[in-house]
Amino acid sequence: MKLFLYLVKILLVKLNIKNETSRLKAVVLGTAESNGPEPSLEEAYDPKSAEFIKMGSYPKEKDMVAEMEAVAKVLEKYNVQVFRPKIIKDYNQIFTRDIAFVIDDKFIKSNILPDREQEIEAISHVIEQIDPSKVLQLPEEAHIEGGDVMPFGDYILVGTYRGADYKDYITARTNVQAVEALQELFPNKKVVSFNLRKSNTEPRDNALHLDCCFQPVGKGKAIIHRNGFLEEEEYNWLVNLFGKENVFEITRDEMYYMNSNIFSIAEDVVISEKNFKRLNAWLREQGITVEEVPYAEISKQEGLLRCSTLPLIRE
Repeated sequence: MKLFLYLVKILLVKLNIKNETSRLKAVVLGTAESNGPEPSLEEAYDPKSAEFIKMGSYPKEKDMVAEMEAVAKVLEKYNVQVFRPKIIKDYNQIFTRDIAFVIDDKFIKSNILPDREQEIEAISHVIEQIDPSKVLQLPEEAHIEGGDVMPFGDYILVGTYRGADYKDYITARTNVQAVEALQELFPNKKVVSFNLRKSNTEPRDNALHLDCCFQPVGKGKAIIHRNGFLEEEEYNWLVNLFGKENVFEITRDEMYYMNSNIFSIAEDVVISEKNFKRLNAWLREQGITVEEVPYAEISKQEGLLRCSTLPLIRE
């Protein structure tokens, strides 16, 4: 057992994340076990969760556990080393992407909603195996969550909200101070920010994170939703980066169902929700293997596959 732990430590000090699509070697997958009672409407962190609480169809723990285990099986199929959080009783620990992210060989703890701080403690057994000099946290005033951060080679693409009413939106998770802090931390990269559309009440018009309306996939391809972006020129910049012929545009409803929030195991392998028929067909047309899983229940909390995963190492 000691030898196994030693080998794991050797692996983890070599953190490496430069993009969203290179071959995945190690990841932290969230857990739905002991997810706790259904939250009240006042406790909802996003408009989609609130919508399903109102309708009386908030997801059940057993269904979410089954969905996450389906993902774990796919990851194991591709020989990905999978870490899970320690279980906190009656606590939502599904969305590990919110709590931290890796860029190059640096593990950056998110400055998240105060009510969720226990989640980072639940992966302390992973963080302890990382070189402490590589574990960082941005200044307190820099609000950030991993769903807004996308390494893309020489770029770091960051979702934010630049409105003066930032504090009025519980759905605004990454601020301008965080964008500036990332540029200081990675001076050799170009940090490009995108002003996202926010709503506390209408999930179809709310890009909670950048990965709710955009994500690179495959070799030079991308999934995008125009209305997730407040600035036309920023949307156009992304389209031009990939080339219009390489971009799959999703509709308002497809954004609502989280079509851009799939997860890449490699350039030619993705995990996607089984009901994403149009998207999955397009992915296969691009020569990408699509591993379909059920994830519709978890999506009711305005998060999907990318939100549930914290990649540590890609080739």
